[in-house]
Amino acid sequence: MTSHPLDPFAEARRNSGVLQCPFQGENIPLLLRHADVRAAAKNWQTFSSDAPFRVPIPSEESVRSVRQLPLETDPPQHTDYRRIAEPFFQRPKDPRFIARIEGITGELLRDALTRDTVEIVGDFALPLQSLALTLLLNVPRAHADRWMRWGVHVFRKQEGLEKSPGLDEYIAEQFDRARREPGDDFFSALVQARFQGRPLCEEELFGYANIAFAGGRDTVIHTVCCALAHLAAHPEALAFLREDPRRVVHAGEEFFRVFMPLTHIGRVCPEATDVRGIEVPAGGRVGLCWASANMDETVFDAPETIRLGRKPNPHLAFGFGEHLCLGAPHARLILRTLLRLCSERCESIQTVAARPRVEREATYERALGYESLTLRFVPRPTAASL
Repeated sequence: MTSHPLDPFAEARRNSGVLQCPFQGENIPLLLRHADVRAAAKNWQTFSSDAPFRVPIPSEESVRSVRQLPLETDPPQHTDYRRIAEPFFQRPKDPRFIARIEGITGELLRDALTRDTVEIVGDFALPLQSLALTLLLNVPRAHADRWMRWGVHVFRKQEGLEKSPGLDEYIAEQFDRARREPGDDFFSALVQARFQGRPLCEEELFGYANIAFAGGRDTVIHTVCCALAHLAAHPEALAFLREDPRRVVHAGEEFFRVFMPLTHIGRVCPEATDVRGIEVPAGGRVGLCWASANMDETVFDAPETIRLGRKPNPHLAFGFGEHLCLGAPHARLILRTLLRLCSERCESIQTVAARPRVEREATYERALGYESLTLRFVPRPTAASL
């Protein structure tokens, strides 16, 4: 039986609940079932994140030299590290912040509606993600131009791992500036922060900044592209959202579920552990396969069908447990705002050209966003003045 491009794990999930996959010479078992992934995500004692460079799969020793914070820590340190960054990542709940996200999204969409076609990955989703991040980090808009030159992913180019040139230099510049002229931005907050009564060291500062640029970049870009491609392929979906603007909340959650941009994440077992009959040695890794868990047919009825009104929707697109994604409110706001504005301003969205992106590994291939996507946005007659 041919696997679904969004769910190449279905057979293994039903049969054994685990799939072994080699990464960089290490054979890593991926947990595939919703219940197993949730349980492992909460059990940090057995499945630890206290493993610099090894939480991402594949691991990132070759492209960075600092532990990403608070991601690559366990409680109680994780709790204290997380508390430092949390205020910035809760800003998307502020009405003033919401209005500013609507402003930049509306600006990009207004431009798209005046053009014959738009290449979405580089000319819409990347600018949207970058401009939104300037608001989140409270830095000048001009910084987005520099970030966009780094590409869709700051650590991955084509099929390999490669650090985007200029990332470390930019981070160092911002911390130097924050020490000289502290302000209300993310970098200044970190320079002034205290961890367990002491200032953050240089490695810790870089650890926070590192994940701020890596963690929510390609994930947001791919989700935006997939959502717009779906609206283009299914005109009835745009009409569905237009009938009731409140539907964008459930629609956004469904897009995050189906188009889960992070296939899996790693955990390290401090002690030898049995994972559904597979012996993982002490120091070995296990993968929590979010993408498979989000397609678990024992949890989601007809999981391969996109239902924009699906509820309940207990997806794991933002993780689970202690490491629930700090950027989730920000990502949700971006997508919901885009969906609402598209329903208000677009009569239709049409696909002109598309080159899907496929994640190819030794034991699976999964459709994951687009290498390029060209769309045409057709304005609604009533939206001409918006």
